[in-house]
Amino acid sequence: MKQYIVALSNSTRDHVDIALGVSPRASLAMMRGSQARALMEGRDYVVPDDVKTIAAPVMSHRLILTPAARMREATGNTLVAEVLDMTPVPGAGSGTRSQASASR
Repeated sequence: MKQYIVALSNSTRDHVDIALGVSPRASLAMMRGSQARALMEGRDYVVPDDVKTIAAPVMSHRLILTPAARMREATGNTLVAEVLDMTPVPGAGSGTRSQASASR
């Protein structure tokens, strides 16, 4: 899951509508939040759905949007959803995106 969280963080830095992506501290918060969610679900391990569930609350307020994105009234939550859709989920097969694996 660490690689998935790093990939999500890197995707925020490369997104065309995000002027400043999340910091390494946000990655640490994602890991801790995912671990907490897994524990609340009765597991001692993190699954991709734990990361996806906490992604918007952890990342959206940390993003600085480009002026063009703000003019289109894009929000941190919508951009986090785009990042989740475009970042491959670990273990889902090569080239498979998170949205495709969710529909199975």
